[in-house]
Amino acid sequence: MPTLAEKKSTRGPARTGRPAPELIFGDLWVFDPAPESADPKLKPRYDLFIGGQFVAPKSGKYFASINPANEQKLAEIALAGREDVDAAYAAAERAFSTTWGRLPGRERAKYLFRIARLLQDRAREFAVAETLDGGKPIKESRDFDVPMAAAHFFYHAGWADKLDYVAPGRRVAPLGVVGQVIPWNFPLLMLAWKIAPALAMGNTVVLKPAETTSITCLKLAEILQDAGLPPGTVNFVTGAGETGAAVMGHPTAAKVAFTGSTEVGKIIMRSLAGTEKKMTMELGGKAANIVFDDAPIDQAVEGIVNGIFFNQGHVCCAGSRLLVHEPVADRVLAKLKNRLRVLRVGDPMDKNTDIGAINSKEQLGKIAALVESGVQEGAEIFQPPCRLPTKGYYFRPTIFSGVSMSHRIAREEIFGPVLSILTFRTVEEAIEKANNTAYGLSAGVWTDKGSRILKMSVELKAGVVWANTYNKFDPASPFGGYKESGFGREGGRQGLLDYCKLV
Repeated sequence: MPTLAEKKSTRGPARTGRPAPELIFGDLWVFDPAPESADPKLKPRYDLFIGGQFVAPKSGKYFASINPANEQKLAEIALAGREDVDAAYAAAERAFSTTWGRLPGRERAKYLFRIARLLQDRAREFAVAETLDGGKPIKESRDFDVPMAAAHFFYHAGWADKLDYVAPGRRVAPLGVVGQVIPWNFPLLMLAWKIAPALAMGNTVVLKPAETTSITCLKLAEILQDAGLPPGTVNFVTGAGETGAAVMGHPTAAKVAFTGSTEVGKIIMRSLAGTEKKMTMELGGKAANIVFDDAPIDQAVEGIVNGIFFNQGHVCCAGSRLLVHEPVADRVLAKLKNRLRVLRVGDPMDKNTDIGAINSKEQLGKIAALVESGVQEGAEIFQPPCRLPTKGYYFRPTIFSGVSMSHRIAREEIFGPVLSILTFRTVEEAIEKANNTAYGLSAGVWTDKGSRILKMSVELKAGVVWANTYNKFDPASPFGGYKESGFGREGGRQGLLDYCKLV
C-alpha cells in the first residue's frame, strides 16, 4: 500500500497529466487554482457621478486605481476638486428641495428595494470588482460584502414608510444634504450603510469613497441610474484627502458622516467646531477578543481566525488583541499555530485563498513597521512558512505571544493579519486589560457561562460585544463606538435617528 508521501508525489500526474501543483505550506495537499471567472465589467476610466450623470472633473485630472494583488492598473478614476464638490452639493440640494425630499416614504422605499434587487442581480460582478480593487479574498466579497450591502438597502427600504415609529411620541424630518466619507476596508458595504439610512429618511447625499477603492462605488452609480433614482439624490466625488476635506467642510451639508482613522476624525471635528452640523464618527479600534478557560476552544479558535486573519485585519473592529485565560493559554496558542499553518495566502481571486492582498503599498509598509516594533520590544513572533506571490502586496499571518500592554502592537491599530496575545488570571484583570485602550469599538467574549457574558457586556467599554462569535453583523443592529472610536450609530433604529431631526 503506498505511503502518504507517495500518494502526494503521484497525485498530479496520475489525475491530470500535469506535474503536481507546487506545495506552498509544508506537507499540505494543495488544490488546483480555482479562479473566479465572472466578468467585473470594468471601464478603463470612471468620471464623477453628479446630478444623475457621469461628468468629467473640471480639472481634467485622473488617478490610477491599482490592483493590490499584482500591482496592475485597473482603471483611471476622476480627481474631484472643490468646484466639483460644489457642483455635487448643488445637485443634492436641488434634489432635496424639488424631488427626493418631497417624496413620501412609501415611494422612497420602492427605489431602495429596486437598488437592493439590482445589486443582487449583479452580485458576482460586484464581488469580483470589490476583490480586484481592494485585495480581499473573493469568497469574502462574494459571501459577505455584497450580500450584506444588499441587506442594508432591503432593511432601510422596510423602514422608509414606517418612520412614524422610529421615535415614538415624536415626529421626524430629514436633515437635508448629508456629506459622507468612507474608507477602503469595506468599500461597498460602507457605502450601503451610509447612504441607505440617509435615503430612507429623505436626505440627499454627497459621498467620497477612499481613493484606493473607488470602483464599486462608481459601479453602484450605474445601478442608481438603472433604478431611476431622481438625479442629484446621490452624488459621488472621488479623490484623496483634499476632496474629502471639501466634502466634510462644505457649508451646504446639514450633517457629515465619516468612517476612518481617529487622527483624521479629530481634524474634522476641530474644523466643524462651532457649526450646527450634526456629526457621526466611526473611528479606530483595537478590539479585545477574550477567551475564558471554559470556552469552546475549537469554536473560539475559528472565531479568532475569522476576526483577524480572514479579513487581513482590515476591519476597524478586528480582534487584534487576544486575551486568554492562563489555564488554557498554551492550548489556545498551539491550536492557533496549527490553524495558521493551513491558511492559504495568495491570489484573492482564487476561491481557495484565505488571506488575500494588503490594500496598498503604504499600508503594507505600516504593517511591517509595527511588526518589527513587536520583535524589537521582545514579543515572541510566529509566522507559518509560506511562499508569498512575487508581485503584489502580501503579508504572512502573524502571531505575537508574550505581549504586554506596553507593546506598540497591543496599543496601535495595525490593519493587517497580526494578532497580539496577552494572558489574564481573573475576570477583573480581563476587563481592565480590555478597557486599557483609547478605543472602544468592539469586543468578543468566549465562555460557557451566560452570567459571565452578561457581566462582561456591561463592563466592557465597547459599542459592540459579541458572545461566542465574532464579526457578525446585521442591518437591524446598531454599530458604533465609545472613546476615540467615535460617536453615533449606524444600522438599526438608532442609525436612522442620526439621519433625522425630531420635530
